[in-house]
Amino acid sequence: MKSVFRIICFLTLALTFAVFGWAQSGTNQGSADANKPAQHQKKKARPAKEMGKGGEDIGKGVAKGTGDLAKGTAGSIGNLARGNVGGAGVSLGKGVGGLGKNVTIGTGKGAGKIGKGIGGELKKIGGKSKEKSKQS
Repeated sequence: MKSVFRIICFLTLALTFAVFGWAQSGTNQGSADANKPAQHQKKKARPAKEMGKGGEDIGKGVAKGTGDLAKGTAGSIGNLARGNVGGAGVSLGKGVGGLGKNVTIGTGKGAGKIGKGIGGELKKIGGKSKEKSKQS
């Protein structure tokens, strides 16, 4: 059980760093939006709202994963009550697998949105300091 937990933690950490790398903005992203008329441009979410959505995604992933773990645990208890030890292990394994999948997906999506929100905040701060240096 400890090794499964360690693997889940390692995969979550690795996915978090990968998502932060993907969340970095490219150099030519603004050029495609500049050609669109103003009425068709999508409003960008504010950084704080983006971070809130990230927390929401993490919570959804944990909730779904906990539900899967509960179903697997209930199935394994039912199998143990009937004396089916192999079926109990399979049910518990499915529950733990569902937990790991949903938690890592939710954490990855949430961390990406939080990273995007932090990047937006840093852009705001950087833009304000540039404006101050131009005025001086």
